[in-house]
Amino acid sequence: MQPYFFPYVGYWQLINAVDKFVIYDDVNYIKRGWINRNNILVNGNSKLINVLLKKVSQNKLINEIDVSHDINYYNDLLKTTKESYSKAPFFDDVFPIVERVITQHETNLARYLEFSIKEVCKYLRINTEIIISSEINNNNELKGQERIIDICKILATNQYINAIGGQSLYSYQDFDLYGIELKFLKTNDIRYTQFTKNKFVPNLSILDVMMFNSPEQISSMLNDFELI
Repeated sequence: MQPYFFPYVGYWQLINAVDKFVIYDDVNYIKRGWINRNNILVNGNSKLINVLLKKVSQNKLINEIDVSHDINYYNDLLKTTKESYSKAPFFDDVFPIVERVITQHETNLARYLEFSIKEVCKYLRINTEIIISSEINNNNELKGQERIIDICKILATNQYINAIGGQSLYSYQDFDLYGIELKFLKTNDIRYTQFTKNKFVPNLSILDVMMFNSPEQISSMLNDFELI
């Protein structure tokens, strides 16, 4: 999977469900996608937050994009996060993670997001081995499904799990030709109490989940899915 900025709970379900998780950092950056942005809860509504980038282009790979370290911008981002969640039950535990990620000095977007993914994994006690696709000696001339199969073969896997959104991209039959079982992870309807008990804002960043739930509660959520 491409690295994303504090992605939704389904991303962490996927990491937790597998033995090896490959951060796909040497594929093209997608504008207006979720690589460098996500939604948090601000005044009871979903609000977009993002990592500032330099010279963004869909002709560049994710690991060729640089992060812009605008101190004022990131101070405002931290302030918005703090004001939005300061009264959340697990704010004191989670906000230091946000600070470490936002204030890191890494300039490469892929490495910046890798750090954030590993920080959240530590907090959620996810011990899955994380591999970086650009560090695998694979054939990056291949595209799409063919390259995924190539990486699976190099890692000697007999099962590949992708997010449910990948159903239109990959073929059960094509993976089966190489002895690889293809599965898709579908997140169930996960709900929890936010600030207002009778109002739930769905599809937010994992930060929202962490602010309102203990690691033990989230551990149960990580298994609340089905494989298709």
